[in-house]
Amino acid sequence: MNIKSLLLGSAAALAVVSGAQAADAIVAAEPEPMEYVRVCDAFGTGYFYIPGTETCLKIGGYVRAQLDWVDDPNVPAGVDEFSMDARTRAYLSVEAKNDSEIGTIGSFIALRTWAEEDYNGGAFEIDEAYITAGGFKVGYMYNYWDSGLAGETDNLGSNRINSIGYEYASDAFKVGVFVDELSDTYTGWPISYAGTDGVGIEGQVSATFGPVTGYLLGGYDFAAENGAVRGILEAEVGPGTLGLAAIWSSGANAYYDVSEWTVAASYSAKLTDKLSLTPGFQYWWNTGLVSADEFSNDDAWRAGVTLDYKIAEGLTTKVSVQYGDTDAAGVDGVWDGFFRLERSF
Repeated sequence: MNIKSLLLGSAAALAVVSGAQAADAIVAAEPEPMEYVRVCDAFGTGYFYIPGTETCLKIGGYVRAQLDWVDDPNVPAGVDEFSMDARTRAYLSVEAKNDSEIGTIGSFIALRTWAEEDYNGGAFEIDEAYITAGGFKVGYMYNYWDSGLAGETDNLGSNRINSIGYEYASDAFKVGVFVDELSDTYTGWPISYAGTDGVGIEGQVSATFGPVTGYLLGGYDFAAENGAVRGILEAEVGPGTLGLAAIWSSGANAYYDVSEWTVAASYSAKLTDKLSLTPGFQYWWNTGLVSADEFSNDDAWRAGVTLDYKIAEGLTTKVSVQYGDTDAAGVDGVWDGFFRLERSF
């Protein structure tokens, strides 16, 4: 066999094999189209659809760097009256919502931590975690008493508790009732909730009439057999918002027991698109408990000013300077405040 015959035979064999392989060729499957994240505008800005679902997700949070200071002449001998403390706070929230046959179903989770000391990053804790379905709400949350006036002067109560309740809202009217677990949320004297099964109930009615919004809130602590009532009025006046508040407390209770009576006021003046100035004042009658049902005869007051400035979109700063005093014997006035820089998203 000569070389020419050998080459022709090899070419014929390759042609046969190639034809057989072409008949049985493997065709790669086309990749499925990628589902890009879609904006969800059904529940407001910032939401997007979780791919493959009809659930809308919103992620937010902030990083806060803060320098606190206090000038307290009442400290023990040998302790500096003036002190400063730097703190950094991280906050992350995740909110999910979807429509259903029973209305909008939602969930909210927020985690936070403070880093106050060198080489100690702190530990994350649950700030809030709750479920909503229609007007129902259940979980761990800030209750109605946590809201207050603009600025950093007032003290009108605050609780984070396990709670369940219902809130009805219309265009100008809102009413809500919640049952709260008060165990371990109040450790003041003369009553401590540590290890008890304290239960409370709170209800709030609010209404808006033009530039004026009013809130009436009441809470009753069944274990302490005492409660408190609070009213807040906010109105758009001139270039800012005027806020007025008043509280009455019947005695030791987990909702409010700083004093028997208190009134507070603030005015948040919007000086420019980026700058606002908020002076505030609060007065307490009969501060401090002497028994479960009786307050002392000491009065106290606090006044100060808060400045808020928007540096850029998502970046703000806040400066607060406050002064408080009491007519209790042997107690002098105290200056305190902070400088804060916060990046939110």
